[in-house]
Order: sequence, then structure tokens, then C-alpha cells
Amino acid sequence: MRATVIHGPNDIRVEQVPDATVRHPTDAVVRVVLACICGSDLWAYRGVAARQPGQRIGHEFLGVVEEIGAEVTSVRRGDLVVAPFVWSDGTCDFCREGLHTSCPQGGFWGEPGSDGGQGEAVRVPYADGTLVALPAEAAGDDRLLTALLALSDVLATGHHAALAAGVRPGATVAVVGDGAVGLCGVLAARRLGAEQIIALGRHTARTDIARTFGATDVVSERGDAAIAAVRELTKGQGAHAVLEAVGTEESMRTAISIARDGGAVGYVGVPHGGSAGVDIRQMFNRNVRVGGGVAPARAYLPELLGDVLAGRIDPSPVFDRSVSLDEVPDGYRAMDDRSAVKVRIAF
Repeated sequence: MRATVIHGPNDIRVEQVPDATVRHPTDAVVRVVLACICGSDLWAYRGVAARQPGQRIGHEFLGVVEEIGAEVTSVRRGDLVVAPFVWSDGTCDFCREGLHTSCPQGGFWGEPGSDGGQGEAVRVPYADGTLVALPAEAAGDDRLLTALLALSDVLATGHHAALAAGVRPGATVAVVGDGAVGLCGVLAARRLGAEQIIALGRHTARTDIARTFGATDVVSERGDAAIAAVRELTKGQGAHAVLEAVGTEESMRTAISIARDGGAVGYVGVPHGGSAGVDIRQMFNRNVRVGGGVAPARAYLPELLGDVLAGRIDPSPVFDRSVSLDEVPDGYRAMDDRSAVKVRIAF
């Protein structure tokens, strides 16, 4: 089969790799129908995050079950399924508590020895604990199928940020970051009843999506100017809840600074460059809480799936470019130069 591999900075290739096969009785093999490129993939693409030459890449996909191991009971051959970006056994203490990302048996797609999501097929360990079945009729609805793809990561991650920040009905929310996760954070904040949603971003195409998702205000400034702008929009008080979806020192410093006294920051931007930007004294003096981390997408999938199927939320606009598997290197370049928000890969 063919899959996307990374050989070094700016060196993404589509190559022949060993076929995905069932190795254990708890495995399933999924033929990929849709996958995508994540903003976090760009850290490896840019050389910021280390990868082995020839390592698989990609962690977001949905597809059709082609083969199952003898112990798999929750899905059957022919089922349309979506996978969260981390596999998990579904039975350990952490999984039962809804923190599937800490499953001792779990792992990330594309790590050494595993299949990446940007390939023709994926071996899924612990299929019963990982895969979620989708309605078969969704396969004939391209918009719905694209919206369902967002469940694998970005929609669940935006939701995780909103929960960590304590978004509630009537709250004022600020979202730092105009990538797909930040945009889904806007959608999540609206879904949870926020009254004022301030999107921080400088790219009109992205902030236009934020407005359609429910943003009431847009702040294009950065740094101290952004902090001042948010304060002005909130009568000098700041936001009850701040969603941080970038992962840089500047973004974290901004997020903490624009939080209202007694407010909270939900951080889901993959950290890079260390954890600077977290001013404990400022947080202490103003009673600002910080929470978040890797989103346990599997825990959120059933709830969010219901709202996507019912049409109450539609994250599909975050996918603004579609490529074939052969065109994946072009997709990485488009996301790297910010000419695309999020690239969908259609098989």
C-alpha cells in the first residue's frame, strides 16, 4: 500500500510501505476514505519536532473496516468508522475515567512501528476501545463526511479547550489562534452557550470562518496590543474563559493576560519552545486557572457525533483545500505557508 512518510524537514513523500494487516486478535484494518493534515504535523515538517527518516505521519482519518481480529466485537467488516488521534484499550482505569490519552496500552498514529493516518489503510490496535461506528449513509454525503472527519482531532480538541476553560452559558470567551483547532474552539464555545466570543487572528479568510462559527468580535493585533484590545471589548475585565490553540510563548502569555480575574485558560496548542509564557505570580495574584493538554477525543466522540449528525454543529468549513494522496506534499506546503487552513486528503 502507499502512505505518507517524512524523511526530514520539508521532506514529505508518498511511498510504498508494508500492507496494514491484523497482527493481534484485538486489531482491525481500516481502509482510509478521508484523512487530513494537522497543524501539529507541521512541527515535524519544519524540523521542530524530531522524526526518524521514513517514519509514518498523520493521525486523523475515517474509513471502512476491511478486516477484524477474532476478539473484535464492536465493529464489523464494511462498517464506516472514525478513529480518534490516539488509540486506547477502552478498559483501563484512565479510559474508564475518560482520559483515553493516558491509556498504558495506547499510542499515537505514526509513532515508530505504527501506521500513520495519511495512508491507504491503517492497522488499528484495540479496535473496540478506539473506533466509533458512523452511519453508513454518511458515506454518500461529502459535506457530512468531511464534518465527521473533524471528530478525529480538531473538533474534539477545541471542545477540550472549552471545557478546560470552563465555558458556560452567558460567558465571555476569547480564542487565541485562528487555525483549525482555534476555529473549532469558537464553534465549541458557541455550542456551550457563550454570549461573547472574541477570536484573535490576523487572516481574514480564517476570521471569516470564525464569525460564521459564532465569533462576535475579531482582534487582529498581537502581544500587548491584543491584550489591550480584548480588555477594551470586555469593559477592562478580560474574558471569563480563554482558549489557547497555538502553543507558543507569546500565545500563552497573551492567553493568561486576557483572562478575567478568577477566569481560566484552556490550553490545547501543542507546546513548542518550552513552557515559557506561564507567569505563576500573575496567575496567583489574579486567581487565573490553567488547564488542558492532550484532548481525550475518544471520550468526546459520542456526544459530538450526535450534534454533527443532527446538524447542530458543522465543522466542515475548516477544511478549505482537498488533495489526493499523491498531492499530500503540496498540502503540507500550503499549510506551512498558511495558504490553507486545513487540508483534507481524499482517497
